[in-house]
Amino acid sequence: MSDNLKVNGSNKAILTCALTGVLTNPKQHPVPVTPAQMAAAAREAYDAGASIMHVHLRQQIDGMGHLPSWDPQVAAEVDIAIREACPGVIINLTTGVIGKDISGPVACIRRVRPEIAACNAGSLNYLKIKEDGNWAWPPMLFDNQVDKIKEMLAVMKETGTNPEFECFDVGIVRSVGMYHKNGMTNHLEYNFVMGVASGMPVDADLLALLVKYREPGAIWQTTLIGRQEIWPVHQATADLGGMLRTGVEDTFYLPNGERTTGNGQLIEALAQCARNAGREIASPAEARAILGLQAGDKHGATSVVEGLAA
Repeated sequence: MSDNLKVNGSNKAILTCALTGVLTNPKQHPVPVTPAQMAAAAREAYDAGASIMHVHLRQQIDGMGHLPSWDPQVAAEVDIAIREACPGVIINLTTGVIGKDISGPVACIRRVRPEIAACNAGSLNYLKIKEDGNWAWPPMLFDNQVDKIKEMLAVMKETGTNPEFECFDVGIVRSVGMYHKNGMTNHLEYNFVMGVASGMPVDADLLALLVKYREPGAIWQTTLIGRQEIWPVHQATADLGGMLRTGVEDTFYLPNGERTTGNGQLIEALAQCARNAGREIASPAEARAILGLQAGDKHGATSVVEGLAA
């Protein structure tokens, strides 16, 4: 790999596991829900090479695990369980909500103080059409106006959390550079989300342009949503010097088209993409160095009891 593809002097690949996602029914798919299940799923991914766990929270009431939760207590229990199972792991917490009220994700960020949190960097008409021409769900706007983004970034700055800018189209990629120039953030880290039906397709040719349009030298990764067709673009990500992410939030399918049994198999396949590109897998400590995370920074919930966290 050429020097111009190195990040902070390293060409090692950071692997992120998207542990569970949102709304997928655990009765139909192998998605973890409880803190113990999340920890076990994270350990599988950690053993396969993942240094970062991207975490969504789910309701803990029996039969309601397919629904999201913004309960800070659940966030603390999941955070502690994952960190105990995976020494040195980096937590990346979701923040995505529809509407102006961001009190749920804000409460969870403040409770957990994750190293990284997703920052949805622009709005998207979130659509999907069925073969018969009907909508798969009522059309919705995933609204992420600048004022909403500024509020989220202010909380992340307060907790020492690095924003990971989720980009659903080319205009959003370009907007992130504007946020930086405007002083909204001094940390640039892109996540190119490809495979949402009304967003960017999973396409290696498009990926090369996204890399070009980001701010020079900024860290980037891809989130690729789909089935077997996503894996050549994972390989393109590795070849172009990007960081790599997969997990049962993004796909249930392995490169050979078979369904995965869980996150471990998916991360093993992702690690192979990195090795195919001649890149080693970053350890959690190496990932922290590449991302500029300080070892002495205080992250993670220190107690499951609200008010006892230091």
